[in-house]
Amino acid sequence: MAKHSMPLQDLPCLGHQGSMLSHRMTKRKSRDCLSEGLDTECTPTELIQQWSPRHKHQRLIGKGKENDSNQFVLARRSRRKKESLSSGISLDHLPDELLLRILFYIPLQDLLRMSVVCKRWHRLAFDESLWHSVDLEGLTHMGPALQQVLKYGVRMLRCPRSFVEEMHFTGTSPLPIALMDLSSSIIPTSALESIICRCRLLEYLSLEGLQLSDTIISSLSQNPNLLQLNLCGCSGFSAPALADMLKSCTRIKQLNISWCDFNNDHVKSVVNNVSSTVTRLNFSGYRENLTLDDVKVLVTRCPHITTLDLSDSTLLMADSFPVLSQLKDLVHLSLSRCYHIHLAALTDLGQTFPLLSVLDVFGIVNGSHLSSLKKEMPRISINHMPFSNIARPTPDTRPISCLMWNRKCRLRFRL
Repeated sequence: MAKHSMPLQDLPCLGHQGSMLSHRMTKRKSRDCLSEGLDTECTPTELIQQWSPRHKHQRLIGKGKENDSNQFVLARRSRRKKESLSSGISLDHLPDELLLRILFYIPLQDLLRMSVVCKRWHRLAFDESLWHSVDLEGLTHMGPALQQVLKYGVRMLRCPRSFVEEMHFTGTSPLPIALMDLSSSIIPTSALESIICRCRLLEYLSLEGLQLSDTIISSLSQNPNLLQLNLCGCSGFSAPALADMLKSCTRIKQLNISWCDFNNDHVKSVVNNVSSTVTRLNFSGYRENLTLDDVKVLVTRCPHITTLDLSDSTLLMADSFPVLSQLKDLVHLSLSRCYHIHLAALTDLGQTFPLLSVLDVFGIVNGSHLSSLKKEMPRISINHMPFSNIARPTPDTRPISCLMWNRKCRLRFRL
């Protein structure tokens, strides 16, 4: 017998069970949707709140006109902390010692600009460790700048060819300057006195071409460690003050005291009191004030001289050579424009001074005579140094050099 087929909904045994099955399938489907990340747009709000991650901040949006009965909940993703850049360290967090090391490599003008940033940078910018050596060459109206530099404890000060207006220091503490070059500067004598009077540690000093005073020369006596002194072309001080200074400065090795405003008394103060430690001496330019007797005293007091310049001493003659021969270490001799020394006497200098290697006789030997003299003394360099570099901070052979006694200042003012 064949069975009649009938629709599923008409089967009485499946009517209730079908609905239960449909409900179960719907519930399972809803659960699967939640487990898959709540992708369905029709997911109930309660389930969204229930399945939202706890660490996410929730923000409710107020009811809108289209959603009067519901509230939308937005899940905000937590913000990541900003990662610090590899080079993003603030200078404010660095210790003073490290900042000072950085500032050590900054030029003078930039250092002054940085000093106005804040109080801390101002304090660090003027730390005395940064102002150890300063070059102010050619600076005009240098008075205020010079006062500040000296206040910061400079030890190397280079300011040749500068202009300093009237200025005075009110402090009494000594200045730590060890090297100072004021050559060819325009500076009032009173201002120079206020500086030199406070110096006790000078080792290298050049005052070439300046107007001095007995106070300045006497103040130099308070610097027993003075090694090189350049007073070329200076004036304004007496012979007794010069003698006292030379007696006190017993460690001088290089002395340039040429072309000063000297008389016979000044010359005798030098030859009678110059330290026996002197090895290089420029005592030129005294024409008729330097005699053979003065040379004898000088050679006796300073037997270790290796470089001697007696140029423009017109009273010297060939009879001075036996006296000078006592200088067994003499390497460089200058007798330029000593017109009473004849060419024939010069040819014996090779035997008289066995160590002599440089001879300057400008004005005495010229032209063909110079060529013949060089042939007779082949091991001696003749007329190769027209200017003396004894005790000078910058040799005349390097006029544009910024070195001072072979040292370079770290902070340099540039026009």
